[in-house]
Amino acid sequence: DNWAFLYAQRLALKQELPLHICFCLVPKFLEATIRHYDFMLRGLREVAEECAELNISFHLLLGYAKDVLPAFVVEHGVGGLVTDFSPLRLPRQWVEDVRERLPEDVPFAQVDAHNIVPCWVASPKQEYSARTIRGKIHAQLPEFLTEFPPVVHHPYPPSCPAEPIAWEACYSSLQVDHTVKEVDWATPGTAAGLAVLKSFITERLKSFGSHRNDPNKAALSNLSPWFHFGQVSTQRAILEVQKHRHKYKESVDAFVEEAVVRRELAENFCYYNENYDSVQGSAYDWAQTTLKLHAKDKRPYLYSLQELEQGTTHDPLWNAAQLQMVREGKMHGFLRMYWAKKILEWTHSPEEALKFAIYLNDRYELDGRDPNGYVGKLQDGGTGADTPSPCPAGCLWSICGIHDQGWAERAIFGKIRYMNYAGCKRKFDVDQFERRYAPTH
Repeated sequence: DNWAFLYAQRLALKQELPLHICFCLVPKFLEATIRHYDFMLRGLREVAEECAELNISFHLLLGYAKDVLPAFVVEHGVGGLVTDFSPLRLPRQWVEDVRERLPEDVPFAQVDAHNIVPCWVASPKQEYSARTIRGKIHAQLPEFLTEFPPVVHHPYPPSCPAEPIAWEACYSSLQVDHTVKEVDWATPGTAAGLAVLKSFITERLKSFGSHRNDPNKAALSNLSPWFHFGQVSTQRAILEVQKHRHKYKESVDAFVEEAVVRRELAENFCYYNENYDSVQGSAYDWAQTTLKLHAKDKRPYLYSLQELEQGTTHDPLWNAAQLQMVREGKMHGFLRMYWAKKILEWTHSPEEALKFAIYLNDRYELDGRDPNGYVGKLQDGGTGADTPSPCPAGCLWSICGIHDQGWAERAIFGKIRYMNYAGCKRKFDVDQFERRYAPTH
């Protein structure tokens, strides 16, 4: 279910050439730890096995693409290169670096395989909110939300077979933190991810529309780790979920809103605003003004990064949410908003709050280092001031009001939407959640 892969195979079949799939394994990426690399590598093992069955050579190259890919292209006489898309700065730089080093006669194409409507097709500019992008995406879904053609057994074998992958060497090439351990609830790979999708449809979809804001209810899809690592296509999820609209219209519509509109809004923001992870570079003027006005307001509590990371604040709900993320690599979406907003309240400045929130999100969340984690998204209208949607609430939405609006002014937050403990208690059984993720010491 990967349009870049499908396009590359179509080109190879047309030219009657072998097809090579390369994955360039970088030694470190932002705050990713062994938790993230292990999930990714175990998924890639499955890809390698599938490629072998399809007579497609799969190569795992150690190092940055600019250092290993151009040489591979020359050595294997590669006639054309196809790559996937990410709107984030680093992956975009990788693409640019490869483009500069490729032989001039090798065409290089990029396919947005992880959005349903390709990012640059959905809109030619940075959109202000979900309201402004929603119509554009829905208008183009009939063209892009189609069933995938299959990847076929490739009839043109390479002249020399791919070298067997030394998986142990892959692990030893990494320069990442090994103290953030793998999680046991999420099995990497497409087969496991599709099983989670199936269980969502049969067990949780019916209550997604009504209970997705309750961290104690099993109502979320939990698919974000597999989406993030490209192991399950969002498009596949939407195609399958939509088959149940006649039974669960409210839930299906809410899922499409979050997995398509909100997700692609976050991609749009990161693509058209390269300062997507800074207050000055990305917050709207009203938000920058209000945050600046209240930057010197007295904070009721001030916590260091270490205190936040260990979940040792005065707030048992915040601690429980942090510990859920540390232990499971996934925090409930509704609590992600509360979690990030409290970091704004308990740190020296909006800049420090954003820095801490991104660090913790990228270090522990399986779906961190992702447009959704940076930007986040919010249900527009209809849900009331303090019942935002729980799709991964990004740091910029929570701290800088991106894709949101100004609210009643108050200390520290200014006009940024406020959340508090009492509000959470009105929404769900806070005590139950706190007991579930109580500190173990």
